Amino acid sequence: MSLFQSIHVRKSQGSQFIPNPRTAQPPGFRGLPVLRDAPCREHCRSCADACPSEAVQLAPLQIDLGRCVLCGDCESSCPEQIISFTNQVQLATTERDHLMLSATRPAPDPVKVSAELHRLFGRSMKLRSVSAGGCNGCELEVNASSNVNFDLGRYGIDVVASPRHADALVLTGPITRNMAQALELCWLAMPEPRIVIAVGACAISGGVFAGSEALDRSFLERFKPSLYIPGCPAHPLTLVCGILDLLGIVS
Repeated sequence: MSLFQSIHVRKSQGSQFIPNPRTAQPPGFRGLPVLRDAPCREHCRSCADACPSEAVQLAPLQIDLGRCVLCGDCESSCPEQIISFTNQVQLATTERDHLMLSATRPAPDPVKVSAELHRLFGRSMKLRSVSAGGCNGCELEVNASSNVNFDLGRYGIDVVASPRHADALVLTGPITRNMAQALELCWLAMPEPRIVIAVGACAISGGVFAGSEALDRSFLERFKPSLYIPGCPAHPLTLVCGILDLLGIVS
């Protein structure tokens, strides 16, 4: 390819860099669910029956964003069109129960800024990504957070190869028994202070694999995540915005 052809291709692509992750609205992304404050049809269970991860609860209608895989089946199956989805990507929160959405709680509670984490990691944080039995979807999105589009590294936040260099363990996958010990060893190899960031429905709740005998999720019973990043897979912008909010970094 000649130099002029390269320039033409580059010009046609435009700028793919996202200047401010907090204001980005990716087209076509199925993100935050919206529940209208309207009565469901009597005895209707269409949305709950269609949900593959049992994220939909009835009476009152709620969606557990920590279990939701954002498939949209509940929206298409609801005869009253009470459920819909937006392209909102800022879905992260610091408490597990804040992911329970309803007509009275339309979005997860905002991430609580940690003054201590800002003091320690506000200028530099290193992440160690561990796939604990994941499908590689969330893992790809974690990697994408460092590419030229999202550029997490501009804030001094990078993914590292060794847990000995890491400040945060980025957990993806439902935690299979075969990965439970490896996950624990990674955590023990990390220097203190250290935190857990749960990325994706599988990491947060087990997702579609919740309840499987192949899982061992005792790690999360002993080490509570400081940040929950929902999605299936989680969007890089959800991860970037969540970490920035937790550390109190102004983009």
